[in-house]
Amino acid sequence: MTDSVALTEFKQGVQLLRDEQPDEALEHFRNALELEKQNPYFISFVGVSLARAEKKWTPALKLCEMALSMKRNEAQLYINLVDVYMSAGRREEALMILDRAQASLGRHPRIQQERMKLGTRRPSPVSFLRRENVLNRYLGILRQRIFA
Repeated sequence: MTDSVALTEFKQGVQLLRDEQPDEALEHFRNALELEKQNPYFISFVGVSLARAEKKWTPALKLCEMALSMKRNEAQLYINLVDVYMSAGRREEALMILDRAQASLGRHPRIQQERMKLGTRRPSPVSFLRRENVLNRYLGILRQRIFA
């Protein structure tokens, strides 16, 4: 009985999120999560709606990462994490998550679609250093500001 109620709440939340009503969606996702506390989808969507509605990036990221750690082979959980990073204005981290998803899931159509929406990355300014290197990050930011 509680499974069907939780699923109904979840579906209502998804519809509200699609309709750009994250405040109302958050309430439905929290209700679903209250009924099924270990459901990674419910946890992840609470994170997405929390980021969109209340702009609480850190708790939203933690929720999405926790959900992803519970079920690593689900594309939607990666996409939700990317959504939170993008709503926080952290495009580079979102791209890294999509790259990690492709490495984990292979050529998944939804992951590829999200990757194409975000565009391609420029090559690292200093190619022999890792992309995450501080020098590469700051030179990349500088390059973006100059050529944007």
